[in-house]
Amino acid sequence: MHKELDQNVAGVEREELEASGSLGVRAVLGASWAVFVKDLRTELRTRYAINVLVLFAACAAVAVSLGVGFIGLRRTDEALLIQATLLWIALLFAALNGLSRGFVQEEETRTMAALRLAAPPLAVYLGKFLLNVLLLAVLEAITSLLFIVLVRVQVGSPLALIGTLAAGGLSLATATTILAAIIARASFKSALFAVLAFPLIVPPLIVAIQSTAAALGSGGLPQAVPALQFLGAYSVATFVASLLLFRFVWEA
Repeated sequence: MHKELDQNVAGVEREELEASGSLGVRAVLGASWAVFVKDLRTELRTRYAINVLVLFAACAAVAVSLGVGFIGLRRTDEALLIQATLLWIALLFAALNGLSRGFVQEEETRTMAALRLAAPPLAVYLGKFLLNVLLLAVLEAITSLLFIVLVRVQVGSPLALIGTLAAGGLSLATATTILAAIIARASFKSALFAVLAFPLIVPPLIVAIQSTAAALGSGGLPQAVPALQFLGAYSVATFVASLLLFRFVWEA
């Protein structure tokens, strides 16, 4: 009798813990979505990051097309590597100029304390991360289309190029979101952001450039799989590390 009673009590306690855990996950996801929607509405109202990203992408594509537009007509391995490098340099510098606005704006408008009271740290990070992913997706779509049209870049494998852009953009988002929170209170935010981001971005950037060059050439999706695996593993590692460290950064 006592054994059956203990088992029933243990079962009830386990169910309560599972229910509270599911409610906690739902609460965090709901708060994350609320932070994302708030930042998206703010960005659509001010259009600071979007204007910076789009303007930088357009200027980079036009400058490359006027300076070395002939490079898009060549199909040698060196020319393809140069095309991929120019594309990712444009994406990198546009991202460094626009992705730090999520936390910097909170500090400039003095809403950081209110955000700390309104949402848990995990929800704040996830909301800011989702916004950076969306901004990078828009940036990559516009920049790649401008390069294809203006620089006359020929894509050998569209699927491999889309996969590389998606995986590379995800790597940039996971690496820069936590850094944006770190430099939000610094005096020289842009310079410090670039310095801190450089060692984290270089490894996935090199892999993304090589994979993009293969996608522009005759390399198909199977040849891009190792690069996609590396970029995916890098994104997962930096995302998990950011989740573990963000609470200390946010509450410092």
